[in-house]
Amino acid sequence: MPWHDHHMKSGCCAVWLGLCLAASGGLIEVENDAALKQALGQLKAGTTLRIAPGRYRGGLAVSGVERLMVEAMDPQRPPEFVGGSHAWQFSRCNGLVVRHLVCSGQTGNGLNIDDGGDMQRPVRGVRIEKVSVLETGPRGNFDGIKCSGLAGLVIEDSRIEGWGGQAIDFVGCRDAVIRRCRITGRDGFSQATGPQFKGGCEDVVIEDCMLVNAGQRPIHVGGSTGEAYFRPPGSKFEARRISVRRNVIVGGDCATAFTGVDGAVFEGNVIVDPANWVFRILQETRLDGFAPCRNVVVRGNVIVFRRNGLRTGVNVGGGTAPETFRFERNWWFAKDDPQQSRLDLPGVVAGETHGRDPQIDPDTQLPQDPVALRLLGR
Repeated sequence: MPWHDHHMKSGCCAVWLGLCLAASGGLIEVENDAALKQALGQLKAGTTLRIAPGRYRGGLAVSGVERLMVEAMDPQRPPEFVGGSHAWQFSRCNGLVVRHLVCSGQTGNGLNIDDGGDMQRPVRGVRIEKVSVLETGPRGNFDGIKCSGLAGLVIEDSRIEGWGGQAIDFVGCRDAVIRRCRITGRDGFSQATGPQFKGGCEDVVIEDCMLVNAGQRPIHVGGSTGEAYFRPPGSKFEARRISVRRNVIVGGDCATAFTGVDGAVFEGNVIVDPANWVFRILQETRLDGFAPCRNVVVRGNVIVFRRNGLRTGVNVGGGTAPETFRFERNWWFAKDDPQQSRLDLPGVVAGETHGRDPQIDPDTQLPQDPVALRLLGR
């Protein structure tokens, strides 16, 4: 969508409120809370809402506006939305783009984007770019970014630090991508999981992200969803066809939990210092006809851990199908006892490497060993 900067000096109204409405192109500029509140009542399909640097009150809501873009006037000085139960809530906004914003100190969810409860019609084409969501919660089921019933969703180049429930929570989302995001836990926040995909999620990719101390389950493939919240209704899986690739996962109780997932690939990731387990295989939703956790491929990853303190390599819960898991060409290194680098793994295991130091760089958390880098495809 063009920026049409030449319109910014024309067609202005209510300048004393800090609001400028362009004569064409659907551009609205705001400079303070009062102007922003007024602008929300003027939004229509195709509007670009551009917000000046400064601090703004959270608790903003938009419903039913298609092809809306909400962005910073100056990307180098993004506006900050402080406090409120949420910073922004967008309901049924197909084609929404949100970029270059900061949200901080919300007591509920930082950003909330949903289908307005119409679970048979997903909202399509939402993009979140270069957004920071900081200090959400701090405790309880309060998420950095909450997405329900979205299709064709992209979240990229964004930062989440400190949250209560999930860093990013997908409920019934599909054809979605999270890429190049940095997700970091903070002391004082409960941080149950990092990104989580549940409630009928399918065809979701998380790639090229850095996750540091991102909670009990830094990446949660699946989850536990009440029957009334699945999208579409009647789904018999928490998640399926999920790809987790080229991420770096440092710390956390485990690196990734697979919970009620029916098909996933975990490939080309670096795992450093999980506290209790490397992976978990769990089943928390037990509805009639519901798929057990199954059909996961874990391949071409570098896993560095401390044998002392690790409970086991993979925690397998009841009601799952661990025999359908496949581990292949992974690189395992116990840095406190290299000779004890081999862990018990369920399912099919083939072509694993054990006990060779991949030489993790302390700054990037990537291996320096050239063979390990080739394994990761880097």
